[in-house]
Amino acid sequence: MATIDGRPAQYGISLKQLRELMEHRGREGVMKIAENGGIHELCKKLYTSPNEGLSGSKADEEHRRETFGSNVIPPKPPKTFLTLVWEALQDVTLIILEVAALVSLGLSFYKPADEDAPVLQEEEEHHGWIEGLAILISVIVVVIVTAFNDYSKERQFRGLQNRIEGEHKFSVIRGGEVCQISVGDILVGDIAQVKYGDLLPADGCLIQSNDLKVDESSLTGESDHVKKGPDVDPMVLSGTHVMEGSGKMVVTAVGVNSQAGIIFTLLGAAVDEQEAEIKKMKKEAKRANKQKNLTGENDGRSQIKGSQAPSQRETVTSEITKSESEGNHLPQSSSSGAAETGHKKEKSVLQAKLTKLAIQIGYAGSTIAVLTVIILIIQFCIKTFVIDEKPWKNTYANNLVKHLIIGVTVLVVAVPEGLPLAVTLSLAYSVKKMMKDNNLVRHLDACETMGNATAICSDKTGTLTTNRMTVVQSYICEKLCKVLPTLSDIPQHVGNLITMGISVNSAYTSNIMAGHNPGDLPIQVGNKTECALLGFVQGLGVKYQSIRDEITEDKFTRVYTFNSVRKSMGTVIPRPNGGYRLYTKGASEIIMKKCAFIYGHEGTLEKFTREMQERLIREVIEPMACDGLRTISVAYRDFVPGKAAINEVHIDGEPNWDDEENIMTNLTCLCVVGIEDPVRPEVPDAIRKCQRAGITVRMVTGDNINTARSIASKCGILRPNDDFLILEGKEFNRRIRDSNGDIQQHLIDKVWPKLRVLARSSPTDKYTLVKGIIDSTVSENREVVAVTGDGTNDGPALKKADVGFAMGIAGTDVAKEASDIILTDDNFSSIVKAVMWGRNVYDSIAKFLQFQLTVNVVAVIVAFIGACAVQDSPLKAVQMLWVNLIMDTLASLALATEFPTPDLLLRKPYGRTKPLISRTMMKNILGQALYQLIIIFGLLFVGDVILDIESGRGQELNAGPTQHFTIIFNTFVMMTLFNEINARKIHGQRNVIEGLLTNPIFYTIWIFTMISQVLIIQYGKMAFSTKALTLDQWLWCVFFGIGTLVWGQLITSVPTRKLPKILSWGRGHPEEYTDGMNLGEERFDSIDSDKKPRAGQILWIRGLTRLQTQIRVVNAFRQGLDARYGDHTNTSLAEVLRKQTSLSKRLSETSSIEYADNIPDELTIPEIDVERLSSHSHTETAV
Repeated sequence: MATIDGRPAQYGISLKQLRELMEHRGREGVMKIAENGGIHELCKKLYTSPNEGLSGSKADEEHRRETFGSNVIPPKPPKTFLTLVWEALQDVTLIILEVAALVSLGLSFYKPADEDAPVLQEEEEHHGWIEGLAILISVIVVVIVTAFNDYSKERQFRGLQNRIEGEHKFSVIRGGEVCQISVGDILVGDIAQVKYGDLLPADGCLIQSNDLKVDESSLTGESDHVKKGPDVDPMVLSGTHVMEGSGKMVVTAVGVNSQAGIIFTLLGAAVDEQEAEIKKMKKEAKRANKQKNLTGENDGRSQIKGSQAPSQRETVTSEITKSESEGNHLPQSSSSGAAETGHKKEKSVLQAKLTKLAIQIGYAGSTIAVLTVIILIIQFCIKTFVIDEKPWKNTYANNLVKHLIIGVTVLVVAVPEGLPLAVTLSLAYSVKKMMKDNNLVRHLDACETMGNATAICSDKTGTLTTNRMTVVQSYICEKLCKVLPTLSDIPQHVGNLITMGISVNSAYTSNIMAGHNPGDLPIQVGNKTECALLGFVQGLGVKYQSIRDEITEDKFTRVYTFNSVRKSMGTVIPRPNGGYRLYTKGASEIIMKKCAFIYGHEGTLEKFTREMQERLIREVIEPMACDGLRTISVAYRDFVPGKAAINEVHIDGEPNWDDEENIMTNLTCLCVVGIEDPVRPEVPDAIRKCQRAGITVRMVTGDNINTARSIASKCGILRPNDDFLILEGKEFNRRIRDSNGDIQQHLIDKVWPKLRVLARSSPTDKYTLVKGIIDSTVSENREVVAVTGDGTNDGPALKKADVGFAMGIAGTDVAKEASDIILTDDNFSSIVKAVMWGRNVYDSIAKFLQFQLTVNVVAVIVAFIGACAVQDSPLKAVQMLWVNLIMDTLASLALATEFPTPDLLLRKPYGRTKPLISRTMMKNILGQALYQLIIIFGLLFVGDVILDIESGRGQELNAGPTQHFTIIFNTFVMMTLFNEINARKIHGQRNVIEGLLTNPIFYTIWIFTMISQVLIIQYGKMAFSTKALTLDQWLWCVFFGIGTLVWGQLITSVPTRKLPKILSWGRGHPEEYTDGMNLGEERFDSIDSDKKPRAGQILWIRGLTRLQTQIRVVNAFRQGLDARYGDHTNTSLAEVLRKQTSLSKRLSETSSIEYADNIPDELTIPEIDVERLSSHSHTETAV
């Protein structure tokens, strides 16, 4: 028999049996495990130990992967480079340009036999084809550059996704040691430790649990938490959230064999099938549309278009709707789903403004492009057929094509195609750099939103403080110690109770480990408050681990886990002489109210009267809190079967442990400890920067109000002369609710502007505050709120906030999933860096706009006026494509990669309604455009005379290039290049050179562009319609280029405040656009919908649409599996779809790297989102 590490290679249970086992729930699951011999027998069949776990040998791990699979779901392959090239070729303007270039190319070889017109010169005839070919080559270059940018962005985002996936660890026992491993490395047979806040990465059966409750709403739609336990419901499934308690499970299914994998596989097949159906429907609709246009049968064909398409879609959606009405799902599941969808975050400020701006620019460009073509054609026709009275000749078609090419090229230059690229590059660059600043960005738009943040609601512990807690004061037996006592200073029986109570009544996952190097501070693992208490036990000279080894978790009778409502933790253990002992710990004021006894001087037991309680609070707890210490009390209670002492309770049988109110009463207080959590040294300066930047920082904490006030003062949140409010959760609720107990917005508006500290608050209070600030209309601009959170219950507040920050170290998986950015160091100062990067993104886009619009205005006006005045464009098609390349790709790369400076924090947030293009920027745009137009038109009309060169005006169609028009083109590029330096400053700064050398990307691209321009001018010839220039002519061009820098200084001197406000451009509220043009989510509506975007609108927003869909890639740690059911091997597609009713409840955004074009090529069913499932944190990204 084959063996692995000395044991049989054949397992006692097969993969199929394990899959069948995991299909059972509740009591049925208990029975099925019993049929397999019980949980310990199941572990034996999997060759694992409940206490030791897997051996950890490589051979064993590899064999398990081969037998049961890996904990990964195969990712959807990325788009190939050729696919991206094909998609880039779908751009409408490029298609028009390609067709026109091909026609031009064909006409250049066409020589009519009966032409009696003057024969063109041989050289001109010989080179007539070059322009058409050059345009084609330019289009190919643009397409390849676009495809390469898309390809590199996709790879970068996938890399980011993999980084986030790699960050997700889970605790397992291997070789008897608890270790953290990547979720992708979890194997069948692993013994995994389950704790509060975890997102379960695999299916398993519980070995042991403590008050374990799981949120399975993603599976059942049931909003209530499901109690789990070996004797109640032992089956725990991947993708569910641990909301309370802890436990230990043996992993029974991973990857594609888990319930997550099964559903993912089925849904993947379903969506692939629907995508094929949609493509077929679109083809039919197009054919019907053509038929309608040919026959004019509007009624019949519109029915095909309007009703046939949705009817097929409804075969799926009606099944879902039907199941919702007929199924056994709870009513609140659908309503809560609606509520969840209703809270979906609106489009970011920048997106809204860019959308509007792109459409406006596009319309303006289209108008001028069409006018240019019309004027050129009219002038040609009047001159040729009216004035010269010539008959039509076939060669004239070439002239018309040339005019069309000029018009389309004007359109290419006018359309801000580089805008989405600039946004993407800026965000991608920022995200990459923000990782070094301990900001792991999950949603790219959150980066930009932070630039507009006006309020930050921050936790205290770990964010403003170091989260390295130590006990520094204690009150034991009426003795207050400001230094740690020794065990000999405490009466023996009291000391034993304290050390036993702390060691047992702390999560066994909380431990103090030795430092990596001699002299290093001990490493605190797990809950930091518990680690402080365990450190206190060690300081007394007692080894807590020896107590835990004696009283293992499986000996616990009951565990009351800590939660935000209970604010305490209790553990019940059997007493050696019979009966039970309850140990509890928690916030001092909470525990004190439940205590009836206390150990007094020399360890004598005393009644704990109200007067004693008030004195203890006044003389011990409040002074500790005022010093910024967290106060924790430890107490106990005995339940004895025989004669009971004064502080014990007599029992005849086992007490009703579910009657928590009667169990947790008449406690005996053992001690009160003051735990110090020092303020991070860098936090006060970070908060000062926030306040200077116009951001209000509020502390929201569960701590005592005095502790919170002390820490807030040390941080600088509370300033001496400020008018501020400090409230406890109860008082906060009293102020914001009416007589019926309902929250009223007008009451919140009276509280939040002055509120700086909210103490003893619950996660619900935090959510209420965040929602109240966001919904408020008190401020001129809507407040943009950032929130930090680390607990499972912080999820709603993190989702509601404009930007949610989760703690990377102390945060639970649930909090991370709900967040937009993860703070990998849990440090508040990292939030300030996020604000800097957010404002830098905004500035980078503004710089690019300032540069691009200047080029747009000049190029379009030159082409238009040139067409009107000289019947030709001074800038040829290929030349404008080169300018477009400089303007779009190269400039966006150069200007989008500027590094943020501390000056960004010296001004207030931009605000939601402030225009994207300020009056200062518009002054620069129009001022520079005026200078460039004067120079270009001066060169056009009198340049040939001044420079003593042959005029380029009035040339024949295929005439060779002239130095005159070459100088105009070269001067325009020189002015554009030097103006790129001006564009680096958008707030009226005079020193445009400052920081230039700190951005190597900028000056490298600038030098590269300059060298390319020299080569094009000197050697471009017919391909670029250029003629080599002399040194003198080059100096004139460079002189005019440098003149933009001098002219920029003059523009800066013009006072901005005197300019009319109408010059600012690009105002916008996100609310104005979320319904009309949702770039991130396109739906397959009726093809003949009245609201179908026009082709023009589609063109302008296409780039932004692509950006938005790419942004979804960073959605890792998302809501993992959102549907999971029983045996699907023989389940029909309709039955699977019918079970998806709760999926939309969990989703707020899709997670897809697919590029959305004008009409989506795939069916997007809100209830079934394969991409969303694929972002489950225990799998590799299936994008």
